[in-house]
Amino acid sequence: MLMAFSTYFLLVLLQIFSALHFLSLAQDQSGFISLDCGSPKGTTFRETTTNLTYISDADFINTGIGRSIKQAYRTQFQQQTWNLRSFPQGIRNCYTLNLTIGDSTPFISALELRKLKNTTYLTQQGSLQSLMRADVGSISNQVLRYGSDVFDRVWTPYNFESWSQISTNQTVKVGNAYQPPEIAMVTASVPTDPDAPMNFTLVAGSRTTRFYFFMHFAEIQELNSNETREFNIMFNDKHFFGPFRPINFTTTSVYNPTEFVVDANGKYTFSLQRTGNSTLPPLLNAMEIYLVTLVPLQETERKEVDAMMNIKSGYGVNKIDWEGDPCVPRDYRWSGVNCSYIDNEQQKIISLNLSASGLTGEILEFISNLTNLEVLDLSNNTLTGLVPEFLANMKSLKLINLSDNELNGSIPANLLNKARRGSISLSIGGNTGLCSSGLCATMKKKKRNTVIAPVSASLVSVFLIAAGIVTFIILKRKKRDKLGNGTTPLHSSSHHGYESPVIAKNRKLTYIDVVKITNNFERVLGRGGFGVVYYGVLDNEPVAVKMLTESTALGYKQFKAEVELLLRVHHKDLTCLVGYCEEGEKMSLIYEFMANGDLKEHLSGKRGPSILTWKGRLRIAAESAQGLEYLHNGCKPQIVHRDIKTTNILLNEKFQAKLADFGLSKSFPLGTDETHISTVVAGTPGYLDPEYYRTNRLTEKSDVFSFGVVLLELVTNRPVIDQKRERPHIGEWVGFMLSRGDITSIVDPKLPGDFDPNTIWKVVETAMACLHPSSSRRPTMTQVVMDLKECLNMEMARNMGNRMTDSTDDSSIQLSMDFTTELNPVAR
Repeated sequence: MLMAFSTYFLLVLLQIFSALHFLSLAQDQSGFISLDCGSPKGTTFRETTTNLTYISDADFINTGIGRSIKQAYRTQFQQQTWNLRSFPQGIRNCYTLNLTIGDSTPFISALELRKLKNTTYLTQQGSLQSLMRADVGSISNQVLRYGSDVFDRVWTPYNFESWSQISTNQTVKVGNAYQPPEIAMVTASVPTDPDAPMNFTLVAGSRTTRFYFFMHFAEIQELNSNETREFNIMFNDKHFFGPFRPINFTTTSVYNPTEFVVDANGKYTFSLQRTGNSTLPPLLNAMEIYLVTLVPLQETERKEVDAMMNIKSGYGVNKIDWEGDPCVPRDYRWSGVNCSYIDNEQQKIISLNLSASGLTGEILEFISNLTNLEVLDLSNNTLTGLVPEFLANMKSLKLINLSDNELNGSIPANLLNKARRGSISLSIGGNTGLCSSGLCATMKKKKRNTVIAPVSASLVSVFLIAAGIVTFIILKRKKRDKLGNGTTPLHSSSHHGYESPVIAKNRKLTYIDVVKITNNFERVLGRGGFGVVYYGVLDNEPVAVKMLTESTALGYKQFKAEVELLLRVHHKDLTCLVGYCEEGEKMSLIYEFMANGDLKEHLSGKRGPSILTWKGRLRIAAESAQGLEYLHNGCKPQIVHRDIKTTNILLNEKFQAKLADFGLSKSFPLGTDETHISTVVAGTPGYLDPEYYRTNRLTEKSDVFSFGVVLLELVTNRPVIDQKRERPHIGEWVGFMLSRGDITSIVDPKLPGDFDPNTIWKVVETAMACLHPSSSRRPTMTQVVMDLKECLNMEMARNMGNRMTDSTDDSSIQLSMDFTTELNPVAR
């Protein structure tokens, strides 16, 4: 198989350049970008060793903080490292570099980009990462770069003990496409034993490693008429190239146009072997080795990137992560943006959420250039003007949320018709000046025919209107209070997801206090692996008192430190710790009381025949996901729950979901060199991450796996493990059933049929991504939260759309506009 490579080896021969032309190339820095990161705007200097000109990076990036190293250390480093730019905020910070077409705090001191010819360093896939660039025959042992190399590549000296060096004072022509530095080509290595081959071996880190090899040759000795230098190049004992004779004082570059593959022993061995016709040993002047780095995702389509940049500038969107490619990398895509992510294709933007982003002015037509957009949320802003016609012409759009703005005028007839047919979900509530076209005409006609009524009639009208408004508000509040199926809106606050604990004063209690507030442990709420939970009353507020078992307490040496951490963790989607007790082995944690028990009880019917609607389940999923995302990303140190399951998702009196038992999880610090910790494997069978179980390596992605199982329970309401099924584990069973193409077979049969199958598919797709065997391939909880919010918005908008289509008269449309609010929950 390797023998077939020999027919593809290419020989790059010298292209003759005049000495004057080569000299001009050596001095030309056009196309170079050399940034001194962190230096003040306007800074420019010429680096003394290379004569390269560096400028400030201030015009290339909008984030980060410029800093300088101490004066005492500057003599030890080159000037381009004296300043640096650090990035203490955000997880995505991008430089914008306009090129000619053809969890600690990171920092960067210098950024350098260089232009190479399009005919060089080609690869079949991915990018090339420099592994070695060697001046093989170096005599001076100096590192070479710009001044010696026209492309500012860095060449390091490289010699073997069994090799000897030769050199020449004559000029060697280096004008081929690769243009290695002449100072490297006027020297070479040859084997010390003239009859021995020149061998060198690389050991691969992985059997999947692929690489490219470039060798540069020039004969630098005056050969007599009876002397010949001829050799073959072998790779892993197979013929690679040759027989080959280097050209006198002229550079020849040999390379492989296809990837080299590791042998059975995980090694790459090259050998330059003289032929029987040769009187001289082989020779090598310079070589380069590049690893193939696969790029997992292609960039976003150019037209969509341009559209997003125009939207950003048009609305003055000020988001720290709105830099660079909107979709790539996937884990760091722009906030509020979701993309298609199809392998081997350019990414397309399918969702844009700019809710509560402070947008003003009209709805920009640049949005129409996002031709693959399915979800558009511009709610809770102060947008003015008309609803544009182009929204009705965007074929991919399935959901439009324009509620709570200051839009006015008529809604385009085509858009209304699509909403009536159910082909699009339209949310337009909270825009007092907005109406359907027919209703607008009626209102204008009535306004022209209005006459002034007596004062007494006006007073009566005012009284009736006021009474009607009061009645409407009371009924609306009662309706919300009575919702017992998980359909209350996601809560928001001025603290972006934070809220005060139930009891404002967190405190340490005595054991006598605990006995008193539980009325001598009268009422048991539940039992779990960590202990028994009792009902209690503290400061006239109901609480849940978790008494840790003796074995748990004895093994929980860091109890106090853990409690101190948890007393600082407050989020609306986490059960709040309001107090604790620590007296010897008497340890307890006091939480806010969750009146509606846990999610498992409601799915199983233990709490009665009431069934959670699909919208209610989506809301519970989104709220619990937000709580888990906060533990992963909002806590310092980061908290990994380790026991995500439906019994640890509790519901309060309004059916708001909150994660519980995170106080007995494992926390670990960010900002170290470790990406994991080793610990005793803990968790619940069925929910336990198999990679964590196999390796003892705990990461936040272990929680993601467990949450994926919870999502499948919400969809199917089936046991996590059932030995009677074709596939016992719920994840394997769902995958097996989906392979048949019928999603209805996995949906909870007790679930009312009024739901959008597309949101079911989306949740199942998210869940299966969470269950990927490799933790690195699972989404982050931030991604999961975004997916669930999108599904929830679609389901809520669909319900609103059903109300719109109940009647074709204009009054029903106006009424639904008044009721459609709060469709997008505020993020943490």
